[in-house]
Amino acid sequence: MRKIAFANQKGGVGKTTSVISTGAALAKIGMKCLLIDADPQAHLSISLGIAPNSSKPGIYEVLRGEVPASGAIIKRDRHENPLWILPSSIDLAGADIELSSIAGREYILREALEDITGFDYCLIDCGPSLGLITLNTMTYVDNLFVPLQVEFLALQGLSKLLEIVEVSRKRLNKNLNISGVICTMVDRRKKLHREVIENVYEHFGEVVFKTFIRHNISLAEAPSHGQTIFEYRPDSSGANDFLALAKEIIERRL
Repeated sequence: MRKIAFANQKGGVGKTTSVISTGAALAKIGMKCLLIDADPQAHLSISLGIAPNSSKPGIYEVLRGEVPASGAIIKRDRHENPLWILPSSIDLAGADIELSSIAGREYILREALEDITGFDYCLIDCGPSLGLITLNTMTYVDNLFVPLQVEFLALQGLSKLLEIVEVSRKRLNKNLNISGVICTMVDRRKKLHREVIENVYEHFGEVVFKTFIRHNISLAEAPSHGQTIFEYRPDSSGANDFLALAKEIIERRL
C-alpha cells in the first residue's frame, strides 16, 4: 500500500480537493483507495457527504483505541469506482493535548492503522496545524505531497513544514520524503502564475508534478453536492487534470 500525506499549513491551497480528486482519479483507473481525514475541520468528510458529528466512529476514536481502524472505515459506493473513507470530526481538535502525555505519542497513528490492509493507496488529508496529529501522519507515510497555489506568497511559510519533515526523517521515519509538489489553481495566461511556477521548479526541482491543476469552478462546486469531480463534472478540466495527475503518480511509482 502506497501511503501519501497531503500537507501545507497555508489554507486555501486546494489540499482537501487534491486528496479527494486524486483518490477518485486513482479509483477511476482501477486502484483501491482509502482516504483518511486527519483534519479536525473534517472538510474531506463533509465534501464527500459524511456528517462529521454522526454517531459513527472516526479517526478520533481510532487514535484513542476505542475502535479498530478497520471498524471505522466507510465504503462510499455512489459511483462505479468506490472510495473508502476514515472520517474526522471536531473532536480531533483535542487529540493533540489528549495524546501528548502518552509514551511514543509520535507513533500512535501508525500503530492504530496496523490492521488496515488490502488497499493500493492510502491518502491522508492533514490539517493546517503542524501539531502532533500531523507529525503522526509523517511517521506513518513514506511520501508527502505539497499542494501549492500559484500566487505571490506560494513559497512563504513553507520553511516550518520543511523543518518538520527533516526532523521526522532524522528521528522518526527515515523513509519520509517530499516526493510531489502539486501546482493548483493555475492559469498559464497570467504572467504571475508562470513566474511562480518557475520559482517552484527552482525550489523543489524534479519533485514538482508536470501536471498542473487548472483553475476550475467545478472543483469548487463539487463539495457542496457531496460529490467528487468525476461524479459532478466528469468532462471538466478539473477532472481531466486530476486524471492526468493520477497517471503521473502511478508512472513515478509513488
